[in-house]
Amino acid sequence: MLKTTRTYVARITNHGQVRDDLDQCGFAASKLWNVGRYYIQERWDEDGEIPDEAELKSELKDHERYSDLHSQSSQRVLEELAEAFVGWYNSDASNNPPGYRKNGDDHPRSTVVWKTEAIKHDDKHGQLRLSKGFNLKESRSDFILAEYETRSDVTIENIQQVRAVWGGDEWELHIVCKKEIPVEDAPGDKTAGIDLGISNYLAIDYEDGPSELYPGNVLKEDKHYFTREEYQTEGENGPSKRALKARKKLSRRKDHFLHTLSKHVVERCVEEGVETIAVGDLSGIRENEDGESRNWGQSGNKKLHGWEFDRFARLLEYKAEEHGILVDRVDEANTSKTCSCCGQIRDTNRVERGLYVCESCGTTMNADVNGAVNIRRKITQSPPTEDMSNGWLAQPGAFLFDRESGRFTPRERGDCKP
Repeated sequence: MLKTTRTYVARITNHGQVRDDLDQCGFAASKLWNVGRYYIQERWDEDGEIPDEAELKSELKDHERYSDLHSQSSQRVLEELAEAFVGWYNSDASNNPPGYRKNGDDHPRSTVVWKTEAIKHDDKHGQLRLSKGFNLKESRSDFILAEYETRSDVTIENIQQVRAVWGGDEWELHIVCKKEIPVEDAPGDKTAGIDLGISNYLAIDYEDGPSELYPGNVLKEDKHYFTREEYQTEGENGPSKRALKARKKLSRRKDHFLHTLSKHVVERCVEEGVETIAVGDLSGIRENEDGESRNWGQSGNKKLHGWEFDRFARLLEYKAEEHGILVDRVDEANTSKTCSCCGQIRDTNRVERGLYVCESCGTTMNADVNGAVNIRRKITQSPPTEDMSNGWLAQPGAFLFDRESGRFTPRERGDCKP
């Protein structure tokens, strides 16, 4: 059995009874966000520093807006704000910092998070009792009693977190539960290596099997379309309704792409009898050895900021676990420079974005596949070999994302050039 977490979306069946209370909490979360946003701006103007979440919690815990929500819910708002500023600080300089949550004189409904201490669950009657903050209580025992409904095959138990999410017309609950799920035996004893890239979202090499590319063109097209000028309207009160709608749609499309890709890769690994997947660990790619942000140029920084390699790796991990497949994050050092056939390390071998030509042994390969082979060998500890002239290195198969079906479909191998 594998211990993991799962998030279930639940419909609130007594929505009319709890809507006003949820509205109050959603508005309160936006107001606390704005208080924290103002505090960060003051610190930034004074000494050029961005306070972390610990400082935000310490400085604002006595603010009246902090007591509008349960303490754990308020903490989550400030954690989210701190995360947003860290992401902005490490991104392309042309991006705007997180703004205030306000439209004119109105505050939008922000997502509200309740953690274990603020949740009471009545599984017999399908009810969740969610704590209010002190300022929103009319009496000591005042709370939100939400009745919910999920899929018939879902059992809600071991709740870790409940999120109230505004969907534009009504609230819904996202319930995070700790689950034990049966784990299958690994489908085989082979290994696979994944090289995460930007042009090709990933390349994968299977031990004693084929190599494959998964282009990220769909993500690029969506990013380009939904970041056009008409969707970037910002004012004193934040982004316009049209801009917010476009950003939500872009986020949903990205979510679907990443979930579909990770599921497809796991299914292919099952077919190929894979026991362990090696993925390049890119956690430090945005920083140099001194911990300072690296400058990859204006175009490179923009691409890198939208490259959610860590999120994809996490999705791959939990989907692979259910099939008994281990995902191992390995050091990517020199994997793009090393010839997978003879082992020579040289920067000039990568002559173009997708082409690797070894000056020592003369092998011509797809550069991303070459990196995937080297990443796979990090866990097999096998040395480079010159008997890899199977054609897959130079001309791998390719899977393209089909918008109509929402799935990855193979492209003819002959059309894929290194």
